[in-house]
Amino acid sequence: MSELPVVVIGAGPQGLAAAAHLVERDVSVIVVERGRGPASAVSEWGHVRLFSAWPELTDAAARRLLESTGWSAPVSGYPTGAEWVRDYLAPLAGVMGERIRYGATVTGVARQGRDKVVDAGRRSQPFVVHTVDGEGGESRFLARAVIDASGTWGLPNPAGADGFPAIGETAAVDLISYRIPAEISELAGSHVVVVGAGHSATHAVLRLSELARRSPGTRVTWLLRRGSAANVFGGGAGDELTERAALGSRARKVIDDGVVDLVTGFRVAEFRQRDDGLTVIAEDGREVTAVGHVFALTGFRPDTGMLRELRIDLDPTLEAVAGIASDIDPNIHSCGSVPATGARELAQPEAGFFIVGAKSYGRAPTFLALTGYEQVRSVVAHLTGDVVAAARSELTLPATGVCGGSGDFDDNAAGCCVAPAVLQIGARPVSAP
Repeated sequence: MSELPVVVIGAGPQGLAAAAHLVERDVSVIVVERGRGPASAVSEWGHVRLFSAWPELTDAAARRLLESTGWSAPVSGYPTGAEWVRDYLAPLAGVMGERIRYGATVTGVARQGRDKVVDAGRRSQPFVVHTVDGEGGESRFLARAVIDASGTWGLPNPAGADGFPAIGETAAVDLISYRIPAEISELAGSHVVVVGAGHSATHAVLRLSELARRSPGTRVTWLLRRGSAANVFGGGAGDELTERAALGSRARKVIDDGVVDLVTGFRVAEFRQRDDGLTVIAEDGREVTAVGHVFALTGFRPDTGMLRELRIDLDPTLEAVAGIASDIDPNIHSCGSVPATGARELAQPEAGFFIVGAKSYGRAPTFLALTGYEQVRSVVAHLTGDVVAAARSELTLPATGVCGGSGDFDDNAAGCCVAPAVLQIGARPVSAP
């Protein structure tokens, strides 16, 4: 199978980085991307500014590849998603050229001629990557190895507190959004609800608070499942990601100023459509009424349907790669306390198949771009037989001093990473990093 390419699923930050490492090691690679351009998921939240600075958003092999074309790496500042694509990801995709197949959605990955049950000759068979294009045309790619960097963007969590859509949530789809809003002017004068405790929810609340300040009659209500808001407002000086710390500080101010109503311990059970708008009902019976729109920003989960004919090992709680689950558990770790994970931890029962990037973390919200770049560096080294490089750790993360854990989910107890006197940051980054 050595003459077959490695197939990378997804032309996002980690997928393109994996391709760069493969090209640098002179390995044939095909990148399959369902979007019509590179980093299509990032482009969908292009209006959001990242809290990671430029040096934390580019991969070493990708930089070397780009610099050979005369490109210079941005050295300072915090880009928006659109700027990340424009100034780094799109140029990197350009270097990849025809190695990237756009408009191709992966529908399945399997071993050639072997379904999940068959043992005989399994390891000697190449992988088959099944795809479909926008017109329904089907294709197959044979691969010596497959790196799944497809992310979790396509499968947001519902507003329902038990992990399933709340009663009436599906029926109210026109009044509920699952992404950070880009255009909010049409919501002026209405009652807007945000559900979620992470950075995406915080970012949405801050955008909506600006609308509330300039448009009288606009109400913003922020619903937290947790019993305390301690994890929302930030780690202050303990967080070396200064933009993230600032996000929490700004959130505290809009609450203190009365611009946003904060409701804790509110676990959504039902949406009812009434003449005056949506009514959001909690499990304990509390109601938030006359709601014009809801932003449910409660995280993402991996879609593993396309992997159903492969033998993979996922953690039953996080739906993360089993080998890294204990190291990334958000009940224990913040994104700054997650150790480096590489080919050894990411290995699957299906030899030659790896899940990397945000998808490898499953439902855990502790992922940063730097951790993904370290993953793909190690995985590609492993696939090319460089055992020493695969085992080596080259990851250095900024200390956060904060935690996304759920230690205070039901009460006001301190969380998992810092002393009770220090406020903690929320659970999920604004973006893929």
